[in-house]
Amino acid sequence: MHWYEDEDLWIDFASVMFPELAGHTTDESVAASPLLKVRPGMRVLDIACGPAVYVVALARRGAEVTGVDLSPAMLARARAECDRAGVSAWFIRADMREHVEPGAYDLVLSTHTSFGYFSGPGDNLTVLRNAHASLAPGGTLLVDVLGKEVVAGRVGRRGAIDVAEDAGGGTVFTRDTILDDWTRLRTDWTLVRGSAARHASIVWSLYSAAELRGLLESAGFVDVECFGGFDASPYDNHARRLVVRGVRGD
Repeated sequence: MHWYEDEDLWIDFASVMFPELAGHTTDESVAASPLLKVRPGMRVLDIACGPAVYVVALARRGAEVTGVDLSPAMLARARAECDRAGVSAWFIRADMREHVEPGAYDLVLSTHTSFGYFSGPGDNLTVLRNAHASLAPGGTLLVDVLGKEVVAGRVGRRGAIDVAEDAGGGTVFTRDTILDDWTRLRTDWTLVRGSAARHASIVWSLYSAAELRGLLESAGFVDVECFGGFDASPYDNHARRLVVRGVRGD
């Protein structure tokens, strides 16, 4: 079983993976973002949507949002979050290497470093090609990851993150390890609640801005640009995220 197929991981570590669940920070960042401007009726696909953090924020602004995820637990959480927010969205359980809806969307999103899960040759490129095929001509893809340059500034440090109340309380300890000549990153997590400890590891592909830009271009995207976040800040030594935007040109 691959790490991303472990349902217990998504359940136990959701509050660490998606800290926005504790508040409305995503609503605020979407409202302020020049990259995430949506109009009523705009068709949006969120691949590996998780618990609908961006689905809810975009649906509140009138977008018609579809979330795709492989995890039944995350899809159940996503539906519950939409119900709680009073918004409507569609959800599909699917592998993002296989899910394609030709020309169906104006905007495709990949957030929370949900791009780069796969180690098989060409699998991550297949995800981008599927996104390209699912966009209408002129549609936009936005990919949000921890860029290789950002990781280089933090790797080797240990951290502790307080888990939100809805996760049952506790502390998560993390350690990052660079693998395979800086092409992949493994993050080991230990969740401690009382006398019990839960261990998990996730591994994903690391991309620099230049590498990810080149991958989008290989998938057929044009006008590819790199940013330091959804606020469209520069991707420089101050950036904490890497957001790459590409357009389907045909």
